[in-house]
Amino acid sequence: MTRAVRDVMTTPMLTLDAETPVSEAARGMLEAGIKSVVVVEEACRPAGIFTSTDAVRVAADEASAADVTVDEYMATDVETVGPDDSLNDAARRMLEADVSHLPVTDSDGNGVGILTTTDLAESLADNVVAEAE
Repeated sequence: MTRAVRDVMTTPMLTLDAETPVSEAARGMLEAGIKSVVVVEEACRPAGIFTSTDAVRVAADEASAADVTVDEYMATDVETVGPDDSLNDAARRMLEADVSHLPVTDSDGNGVGILTTTDLAESLADNVVAEAE
């Protein structure tokens, strides 16, 4: 049986707006134990994604995390998947786009969760354990 994105995606996803200071975004990611936040526009539509790698870029640029906003460092070419897409298709898209996080959007384009490589790895591990039993 093919599993769908909705079966393993993380909900809720942490969201913020583009004008959020990097320090606030990083603090939120640290407190939630996650490596990305989805930057949203009106109606929770993904406009970008800010990851821990982007936070490292801020440090490498020697920028003050309190003085720069996530829109200065976020990726704006955001790949998304739907909750009913197959995990195989989503994993293939992640590989092709070289991304580790895919916001999950409903038919209106609003964010409803996020799929990460960690979600995929946990799903794979669950399948291996289930097959061994």
